[in-house]
Amino acid sequence: MSDRDGPPEPAGLDGLPPLFSIAKGEVVSVQTYGAFVRLPGYKKEGLVHVSEMSASRVESASEIVDVGEQVWIKVIGREIQGDKVKLSFSMKCVNQGTGRDLDPNNVMADQDARRRKQFRDQTGNRITLEAVLNTTCSKCGCKGHFTKDCFSAPGLQYALVPEEDDEEPQQQQQQPTSTVAPQKDSDKKKKKKEKKMKKKKKRERKESDSDSSSSSSNECKSKRRRHDHSHDREDKKKKKHKKHKSHKHS
Repeated sequence: MSDRDGPPEPAGLDGLPPLFSIAKGEVVSVQTYGAFVRLPGYKKEGLVHVSEMSASRVESASEIVDVGEQVWIKVIGREIQGDKVKLSFSMKCVNQGTGRDLDPNNVMADQDARRRKQFRDQTGNRITLEAVLNTTCSKCGCKGHFTKDCFSAPGLQYALVPEEDDEEPQQQQQQPTSTVAPQKDSDKKKKKKEKKMKKKKKRERKESDSDSSSSSSNECKSKRRRHDHSHDREDKKKKKHKKHKSHKHS
């Protein structure tokens, strides 16, 4: 095992593997979130989280290791939480074939430690509010503070100005209503135009029908006149022919 120089560890961590040391251990338990590894010569087991098993994403620890398997690990964390001591191991920082340290400067370990601190649960650190004074200020008329602690000037009143983030949703709410009204007006105008066009088409059809009927009647009349005129001519010719015959006999 190899140890990195640094500040002395607390007394509660005595008897544990040194921080950033590399060793070979046995997998004693496999869970969905990681695997527990026991190092030879130590009673305490350490957790290899699924995020520390491989550089690629791992859904379940059973995809990488099995119970009883020998793996190379690197100690990346030693914490005391109450009466318990927590050991954190990493497999992705060590070559599983040769046991060579793939992160000699512990850059990956520091990044993972910072990431865990950022997402640490802070629900236990609750904020306690002090009691509000049940008094009314004679200077400004507001409740919760004394007159001597009032900062308002006589004759001046201040109001909270809404933030820009609050104004934008109101404007966005007003815009849809304003856009709906023009749409309704445009729909009404379109319907009126369609009605006018239909009326015009009906009128044009009626006019065309009347023109066609009048033209057909005129054609019929002209044909009749021609026919009558031709009959008259034939009658006149017949009469002339008869007169001519009568003159010859005489």
